[in-house]
Amino acid sequence: MHPTAKQPIGQRARKLAVSTAALAGSAWIGGAVAQTEAAAAAAPALVRPGLVPVSSLSGADTAWMMTATALVLLMTLPGVALFYAGMVRRKNVLNTLACVVAIAALVSLLWFAGTYSWAFTPGSAWWGGQARVGFGGLDFDLTGGMVAVSHIAPHIPESVYAMYQLTFAIITAALVVGAFVERMRFAAMLVFIGLWSALVYTPIAHWVWEPGGWLARMGVLDFAGGSVVHVNAGMAGLACAWYLGPRRGYGREPFEPYNLGFTMAGAALLWVGWFGFNAGSAVAADGRAGLAMATTHIAAAAGAMSWMLAEALLRGRASLLGLCSGLVGGLVAITPAAGFVTPLSALCIGLAAGLACYWGATGIKRLLRVDDSLDVFGVHGIGGIVGSLLTGLLAEPRIGGVGGSVVTQALGVGAVMAFSLAGTALLLWLVDAALGLRVPERDELAGLDLALHRERIGG
Repeated sequence: MHPTAKQPIGQRARKLAVSTAALAGSAWIGGAVAQTEAAAAAAPALVRPGLVPVSSLSGADTAWMMTATALVLLMTLPGVALFYAGMVRRKNVLNTLACVVAIAALVSLLWFAGTYSWAFTPGSAWWGGQARVGFGGLDFDLTGGMVAVSHIAPHIPESVYAMYQLTFAIITAALVVGAFVERMRFAAMLVFIGLWSALVYTPIAHWVWEPGGWLARMGVLDFAGGSVVHVNAGMAGLACAWYLGPRRGYGREPFEPYNLGFTMAGAALLWVGWFGFNAGSAVAADGRAGLAMATTHIAAAAGAMSWMLAEALLRGRASLLGLCSGLVGGLVAITPAAGFVTPLSALCIGLAAGLACYWGATGIKRLLRVDDSLDVFGVHGIGGIVGSLLTGLLAEPRIGGVGGSVVTQALGVGAVMAFSLAGTALLLWLVDAALGLRVPERDELAGLDLALHRERIGG
């Protein structure tokens, strides 16, 4: 029998009341302490809404995204740098390399100063927020065990996501160099590219890749940058080539490439780095990333072969430059589709891209009558258009979770083309009025290595 059963009822009632009050008080105090601790833990999140516990991150995804970031940066440094430097004349090799390196540095500083926030934080349908402007927002608190994440990729640190997206901004700006090599002032180039990265690339990235962007809401599919990177760079390159006019002697004298071995090495680095470009865009170390890697490789190989066959049939020979250009064309075209299509569809995209980009670098170039020096529009612009449209036709809902629409893709491509062309032309006009874009004739004839940098290749 329980001891309290022997006590008088009144005494037991008083003790019960006291015990109940004590328990209630203890519960209230414990609850208050718990609420205080919860509020203290939540306080940093209220001040900095993007903070989450470090334990909530995926180590595997973070490791893969850091690797992918390094691969995409490799595409520019030294991939694009060597690819372009090998195709210009000897007297302009160092200037071409300097342009790519300087762009990588400039775009990086602008990115963390504010353009990342404008592109990838929530805002309007046209422009992102400005909460992280000024080299801030990528917080990591070791003692508190908290880390900042993006709403787009909450399973990896935002510092990694921001770095990954930075490499896309870098390579897009660097690609434009191929359209104006051998004739633009170095200082004017830096001003133009800085403005272009902030005012043309940034809003397009927001439209397509931030969930609140108007093209994203419309259903435009762009897995890794068919429109944001390649159509955008291609149209910007076309505007640059048109505005600056042809190089001295263009069409009247041979422009011998300095070293196609450089170009082949650059193309190989692009091929390898593109796995980070496309497979990394899954933002996870998962099956979709693996499929994107496979489709990327298949399309590159198909693009190289179809360009080679077209060249052999029409010119009676295959060339190393053609093989390199074809594989890049295949890579460009699979970029918007890599995480949405089957390997067989990737083969079809690569074959179509090789043929289309060959035509873009020959027939369309002659038709437009512009000196797009290294075929930025012919390869990246045309390849991006072809790949984006075929994404709408070939996207498999069982792979990407969404179906494609050629009409929607065409509207998205058209919007990017129009904005990039008009925005680039306006910026060129402004910089030309303020600084002057084109080097003097004597400097162009002497070569930009000596004229602008007081350097030259030895030997």
